[in-house]
Amino acid sequence: MQPKLSWKKDFFTVWSGQALSILGSQLVQFALIWFLTVKTGSATVLATASLAGMLPGVVLGPFVGTLVDRWNRRKIMIIADSIVAAASIVLALLFMLGVAENWHIFLVMFIRSLAGCFHSNAMSASTSLMVPNQHLTRIQGVNQMLNGGLNIVSAPLGALLLGAIPVEGILAIDVVTAATAVLPLFFIPIPQPERTHPSLTEMETKVTIWQDFNAGIRYMIGWPGLLIASLGTVMINFTIIPAFSLLPLMVKNFFGGSAIQLGYVESAMGIGTIVGGALLGVWGGFPRKIVTAMVGLMGMGIGTLLLALAPSFSLVLAICGAFVVGLMSPITMGPFFAIIQSSVEPEMQARIFSLLGSIGGGMAPIGLMVAGPVADQAGIQAWFFLGGGLCVVMAVAAFFVPVIMNIENGRGSQAPVRSAEIEPAFSK
Repeated sequence: MQPKLSWKKDFFTVWSGQALSILGSQLVQFALIWFLTVKTGSATVLATASLAGMLPGVVLGPFVGTLVDRWNRRKIMIIADSIVAAASIVLALLFMLGVAENWHIFLVMFIRSLAGCFHSNAMSASTSLMVPNQHLTRIQGVNQMLNGGLNIVSAPLGALLLGAIPVEGILAIDVVTAATAVLPLFFIPIPQPERTHPSLTEMETKVTIWQDFNAGIRYMIGWPGLLIASLGTVMINFTIIPAFSLLPLMVKNFFGGSAIQLGYVESAMGIGTIVGGALLGVWGGFPRKIVTAMVGLMGMGIGTLLLALAPSFSLVLAICGAFVVGLMSPITMGPFFAIIQSSVEPEMQARIFSLLGSIGGGMAPIGLMVAGPVADQAGIQAWFFLGGGLCVVMAVAAFFVPVIMNIENGRGSQAPVRSAEIEPAFSK
């Protein structure tokens, strides 16, 4: 199914609504976390809140992707955003009545995260059907630029709003932004992927969710380039995410800085992300997306190494390193997602995106558990050095691995794995 020639109006109308909805969700996230921080001052409570927001994507993500590939994606996005709005309304009422408890917040964060998992997978898998293939990398650049901008804006805006209105007011803002995401979907069609075997009888196509899930696993395993690249993202999440989670301690203990200096470093990364996303959106990357992604990965590694090697008296060098990491993040991730959208069959995309998110997301907490003791013994810079060095080595090595460099050619001569071909005995 080819996107319409007039794709820009439809896509960016939907995209704009989604962007506002994401901003509302980030404002709510900031408000709830700050409320728990002030109310409890407990690291355990904050860790529980983070876990409530993380578990749906890590544990249920692959099954969510399977359902997205089976169901109508437009309806999924409408229902998911509506559930987010309903959860915000219920929690706002609890705050207004003065009866909101910690477990209410945990439950709402879990529900919002689960609905967001459905929504993000449906939107990512639909993009390749709404946007021409030659523009997918640019769209990913715009998405990365949006994420960088929201990361800069949402925290100070959330703090400003909390000083002016109560938590329930911010929850009300989220309801309005969710409505801006839902309304366009009633008027703009979201294409559905064409089924590969439309001639199969109804009985032959009645496969189980487990078979569809299994099909996604076998699809990834049967594509060596995609599998190896996916394992690379696992290693990045294992090292880079924990490293930057330790950044506040590095700024305070090593550079002797305060919250202001930490803000400089984090802002530099956010500004770099915006610049990198804009650059990718205008440039579009090298003709081969995988080359762009590997150059970006190498740049991320170099930026991380700058942070690791910066002397204690040179916070400026650390700020430069953070900017380079932010700049190269869209150059890395944008083309990689564009490869998935352009090379993976539309009917399989939600499963692949959710598998990547689940596997990668699951490695971040494991990495944190390992990084803490290592940083205590060897210094935080050692973990930054490990993460940066690993990125550079993986990027260089990828150029000598044909299955990775040819990933854009698809699965080659291998026949795609179809749900109806997986363990047919289950359907008997």
